[in-house]
Amino acid sequence: MSVHALPRIAVYGAGSVGGYLGARLHEHARITFVGRRRVTDAWRLHGLDWTDLQGHEGHVAGRALDVQTDPFAAAKAHLVLVTVKSGATETVARELAGVLAPGVPVISFQNGLHNTEILRAALPGHPVLAGMVPFNVLQAQPGSFHQGSSGELMVASHASLAPFVPLFAAAGLPLTVREDMPAVQAAKLLLNLNNAINALSSLPLRDELSQRSWRRCLALAQREALAVFEAAHVQATRLTPLPAHWLPRVLELPDAWFQRVASRMLAIDPVARSSMWEDLQRHRPTEVDAINGEIVRIAQAHGLAAPINAKLVELIHQAERAPREWRADELLQELQHRPAPR
Repeated sequence: MSVHALPRIAVYGAGSVGGYLGARLHEHARITFVGRRRVTDAWRLHGLDWTDLQGHEGHVAGRALDVQTDPFAAAKAHLVLVTVKSGATETVARELAGVLAPGVPVISFQNGLHNTEILRAALPGHPVLAGMVPFNVLQAQPGSFHQGSSGELMVASHASLAPFVPLFAAAGLPLTVREDMPAVQAAKLLLNLNNAINALSSLPLRDELSQRSWRRCLALAQREALAVFEAAHVQATRLTPLPAHWLPRVLELPDAWFQRVASRMLAIDPVARSSMWEDLQRHRPTEVDAINGEIVRIAQAHGLAAPINAKLVELIHQAERAPREWRADELLQELQHRPAPR
């Protein structure tokens, strides 16, 4: 990469996270988006708009975008950001293996615990780094992205990132380099257990988390997950002002107490919703198997059951086929009637 040339970054996955990151990075790098034709065509026509929780905003004209459907578009990239859903990771890994130049770093900004393992297996000549997006991004309409909560991107430490850290900072997306990404990913998984509950509620995140009945549903899923983590010796770091093992107890507090103790958890834009809700609205497959389903798989591997998270997986798959809006009391009763983990 020339000292004076802008680096080339391929964003592999034209969804909410990929579109938002690429739009913000556009002024600081040569961005190539690789995604599905129906998405890339809409972006070419309308361009990309982004806004965030602090009131910042930007626009990238359609004519200025490099949006492609062919994986070969990533061939000249100096850095690749993988932002596809977990179910597409194996396909993306095979595609990237055939086009990337030797040694190009790859960051997985995906939900779930195993995407970096899948990518590393297919890309042995590349640094494949776990990343984490802590904030919510909603794509209200094609090419219009809103960051509805706060937080800084996190990524595993590696020397190959040195040229890119200042670039992300200049774009307003500072990279926090971590030495404990497995624990970061486990903690993010605990928080992502709310994606399914939010999708079933069909409420904005702030409204859902403001109501104790919905929070009790999340507390059940998190408490079960924490028991599974303990059995599997999985460590979850602290991503919120509260330690991970305190979260279920705090979620169960009465509304007034919760607002005092965990006010930062409610510092969310009023329009923010989970990506799983967005998937259901657009009749797309969700990532529930990589989130709540991951708790079920870890439990089974250690001779345990995870009936609460298994039920949430079941309900989301039902909603993928036939959407239904749940009331908090209905969902809470459904989850409470599951047998406790052994």
